[in-house]
Amino acid sequence: MAHILIGLDIGGTKTHAIRLEDGTITAEAVAGSANVQNVSREAASTALAEVFSALGGDADRVIAGAGGIDTANDAGALAALISPFAPHAEIRAVHDSRLVLAAGRARRGIAVIAGTGSAVWGTDGTGNEARAGGWGYLLGDEGSGYWLGRELVRHALRRRDQGLGPDALTRALLADCSLADPVELIAHFHGPTGRRYWAQRSRLIVEAAATDPVAAELLAVAANDLARLILQVAGRLDISGPVILGGGLGANVPQLAARIAAALAPHGIDDVRQLDREPVYGVDLLDDPAGRASRAVSDAPTPDSRKS
Repeated sequence: MAHILIGLDIGGTKTHAIRLEDGTITAEAVAGSANVQNVSREAASTALAEVFSALGGDADRVIAGAGGIDTANDAGALAALISPFAPHAEIRAVHDSRLVLAAGRARRGIAVIAGTGSAVWGTDGTGNEARAGGWGYLLGDEGSGYWLGRELVRHALRRRDQGLGPDALTRALLADCSLADPVELIAHFHGPTGRRYWAQRSRLIVEAAATDPVAAELLAVAANDLARLILQVAGRLDISGPVILGGGLGANVPQLAARIAAALAPHGIDDVRQLDREPVYGVDLLDDPAGRASRAVSDAPTPDSRKS
C-alpha cells in the first residue's frame, strides 16, 4: 500500500494543498483561506472541503502549516478542523515557518516569514527551537507588508501635518487608493480595507526603492528589523544558518533579501536564500517516518518545552 500524505499550507488568503503517494505528487488544489484568524470557521471548513475533495481519497497522514499555531491548543484546534476530512489520518499541525524551512530543503536553519505579517523560527536540528516575532499586526510584525503599507500612510500624513505637499511616494499611494488628498487616508485606513489591503500597498515602496530615498529607507528599516529577529533566533540556537526567506516579500523581493543579507554578514551569517518553491512542497521533508511513533498529533510547543 502506498503511503499517502496530504500537505496543507494555510495562508491568510488561500489554502494550497498537495497529495503525495510514496513521495510523488499526484494531485494539487488551491482554495480560499482555512485560517480561522482570517475567515469564519464555516468559510475555513468550506475551503478544506474543497481541497480534500479535489485531492481525492483518504490519507495516512496530514501535515498542515498555518500562521498563528503558537500553542498546543492552537494546533489541536486546527487538527480538529481538519479531522472530518481525513478521519483515518494522523494530523500534524505546525507553524507555517516550518514549511518554509523544509521547502528550503533544510532540516537545520532559520525560516523567515515576511508577507502580510512577519515571524522568524529556527531549529538546530537536534530538537532545540527558537522563535522571534510573529506577534501580529497590533503588537509587532515589523518588516512585513502590512508594516510597510502602514509606514507609507504615516509618511504621507506626516508631510501633511508639516504643511508639505504630496511627494512622489504619496502621490503614488493616493492614486493607488483612488483618493485625492492625504487626509482621506485616515478614514480609508481605519475603514473596511483590512490588513491584506495595506500589505499589498507595500509594492509601491518596493517599486520606488531604487530611486526614492524615502522608499529606500523604509525598505532598509524593514530589512534591519527582520535581521534583528533572525539574529535573536541564531543567537539562542548558536547556529549561523542557512536563512530561508519566505512569504510574499521575503521570497520575491531581491532588494529586501539583499539588505537582510548585508545586515547579517557582519555577524557571520552569509547563507541567505530566497525560497524558490511553494512552502507546501516542504511537507515531504517534515514527513519523517522514523519520528512518527514518538510525535504527538500536534508539534506545537508546550509551555515547558517552548524556547520562544
